[in-house]
Amino acid sequence: MPVLALLGALFVVGFEQLVQSRFGVVGIVGLLLLSVGVKAKSPAVSSAGAVLLAVLLAGPVL
Repeated sequence: MPVLALLGALFVVGFEQLVQSRFGVVGIVGLLLLSVGVKAKSPAVSSAGAVLLAVLLAGPVL
């Protein structure tokens, strides 16, 4: 069980580093809003994070 928790933590840290290297601090803020909103079961906060990440992804296309 501890190995599974360690692998999960490594995946999360790796994903955060990927988002930060690609989208900077704004990407981390969007990811933070999305995860906090999901954990707190707050649709407004999670939607704000999802919209922020979507704008970052669609920015070069627009």
